[in-house]
Amino acid sequence: MPMHNPPHPGEALREDVLPAIGLSVSALARHLGYSRGQLSTVMNGRAAISADLAYRLELAGLGSARQYLAEQAAYDLWQAAHREHPPIARLGFA
Repeated sequence: MPMHNPPHPGEALREDVLPAIGLSVSALARHLGYSRGQLSTVMNGRAAISADLAYRLELAGLGSARQYLAEQAAYDLWQAAHREHPPIARLGFA
């Protein structure tokens, strides 16, 4: 069953993971070899979690890369489904 308005996965990093591990955004970015600005943009829901970031988080022991990407896909699909689109008719195949 699809989730109703799933949260951006960066929110979980900001609200759950960072406090649990006791690191700042800057410290986590350094640990991951990632820019603080890029990580902050993800954590504030303004950019998607990339496969590269998901993999780095997994290497750091902060969850499964596949789970981060699945959460990002769920968020993206919900957002797309709730945006206004031009009418698109289904294609019929014989």
